[in-house]
Amino acid sequence: MRQIIICLAFLSCGMLFSQSEQLADDYFRRGEFDKALMSYQKLNEKKKSSKYIYKIVETLQQLERYDEAQEQILQRMKEINYPPLLVELGYNYQLKDSLDLANKYYKEAIQKVEEKPSYTYGIAKKFQDFSLLDQALEAYKKGMELNPDLNFNMQMARIYGEQGNIELLFSNYLDYIEAKPTFLSTAKRAFSDFVSENKENENNLTLRTLLLKKSQSNPQPHWNNMLSWLYIQQKEYNKAFIQEKALYRRDQESLSRIIDLAMTTVKQKDYKMSNSIFEYVLENSQDINTILTAHQYMLEIEIENADEKQLKDIDEKFNTLFFEYGKYEQTIALQIAYGNFLAFNKKQPKDASDFLKKSLKLNLSNFQEATVKLKLGDILVFQERFNEALIYYTQIQANLKNSTISQEARFKVAKTSYYKGDFEWAESQLKILKSSTSQLIANDALELKLLISDNKDEDSLQTALKLYSKADLMSFQNKSNEAIALLDKILKEHKGESIEDQALYMQAKLYEKTKQIDKAVATYEYIIANYRDEILADDAHFYLAELYQNQLAQPEKAKELYEKIIFNHQDSIYFIEARKRFRMLRGDAIN
Repeated sequence: MRQIIICLAFLSCGMLFSQSEQLADDYFRRGEFDKALMSYQKLNEKKKSSKYIYKIVETLQQLERYDEAQEQILQRMKEINYPPLLVELGYNYQLKDSLDLANKYYKEAIQKVEEKPSYTYGIAKKFQDFSLLDQALEAYKKGMELNPDLNFNMQMARIYGEQGNIELLFSNYLDYIEAKPTFLSTAKRAFSDFVSENKENENNLTLRTLLLKKSQSNPQPHWNNMLSWLYIQQKEYNKAFIQEKALYRRDQESLSRIIDLAMTTVKQKDYKMSNSIFEYVLENSQDINTILTAHQYMLEIEIENADEKQLKDIDEKFNTLFFEYGKYEQTIALQIAYGNFLAFNKKQPKDASDFLKKSLKLNLSNFQEATVKLKLGDILVFQERFNEALIYYTQIQANLKNSTISQEARFKVAKTSYYKGDFEWAESQLKILKSSTSQLIANDALELKLLISDNKDEDSLQTALKLYSKADLMSFQNKSNEAIALLDKILKEHKGESIEDQALYMQAKLYEKTKQIDKAVATYEYIIANYRDEILADDAHFYLAELYQNQLAQPEKAKELYEKIIFNHQDSIYFIEARKRFRMLRGDAIN
């Protein structure tokens, strides 16, 4: 019992001490330096520590009591042999405008590196703390010259970044990678602040030159890796593919990096490049799952660009794959893709449902079963058999509680209820999903909830919202032209109501989907002109900018729209991407 009391007493003292330190730090942050000084002095009396002495010195300097700060530093120098204190003393003289004395102590500190290179980091870091970057670089360089086992390239790179010397930043990071290839991912994150999509950007050209020199002088896989990354940033996927093939030839264990590149090109809709990469995967893989994945994506690319006549050929290709690889658990992803193709592209939902119900009879894992049921639910929604769809979605929620797919099923329950016109129930489900662990689901849930809550009380019959949800369902059913016509009806019969901007926005997206680009542009421009203070204004700016940038080859107009997001919509989810694209179009050296 006595030991427990002693432990509790120590714990209580520790907590009080921690609170006192936090209070001192709070005083300092708020600029209440007299109070901060008293607090740090009390803490140092109770427990003498370099940390508190440094804080006392810093606080005295803020109060311009430089002589007292100097006394503290000199006293500490008598107590311990710690060369970074020479930098502290020099900086205190600098604050007193005694630059000759300041430089004298800075030089003494660097001489200590010559005496003992192990002092390098502490001394250089202290220079950095005071933004004395040239002296910090001198210390780091000297330490590495005297002891080749020391490596401060990373610290030096960061300093060069602060100084705006991007070439030396790149060079030092690359030198560090040469010594420690595991640092590659960290370097990519650091470099992403300085390169852009523009291959003619000065920073991009500099990095490319340095990488090619490294690759020629010391061929190593990490240089291929880094070159591939740079080419991907520049959207030069063909060049990235060359680097990835070089990496694969060195180590033929996995095609995962090449598949990742293919997925990137699919996302960017560079389908010609996607197919070339997937063809390479098929030629080089012996793994059935990898082969099936490549075939599936190639088919989905075909579907994306197919007209009615080509759908029959795609159907035959699916069935050729099933003949070759069977309709077993291993091909379940391909089976789901085929079910989706039958329902949403060939408009044969009954055949799709019958096909996937057979898939459910296989020996599937819980997750595989859930993915099949999710697609079956979608097909039933396509047929407007809402209650049956809800059964499948609810089963997924019951069988895989708290999983991402369970949350997706809950969202589909809400969306199905919304399609049915049961807005109260849909809203109650969406409230739960706002805190989903999946950010994408949470965002979609919040967006749909706002749509319902903003419009359900417009009139007691909820006529406009019901028409809008019907148009939304038509869009889901790939009945784009019918959806556009219904939205026209809403815009005529419910002009001036809160649903109007939502209807215009959906119409603009459908015009994009059906390649009616001029109409999409006109609709986005109408939203921007007439609903500039509404919730969809930033969406309209961003997607109109995308059209000008990617479809209409009018970068100046795109740049203007991105700039408006930056200045007028700082809280937009598109803000970061808009800023990045604006700088790229302006030709900035991104930093």
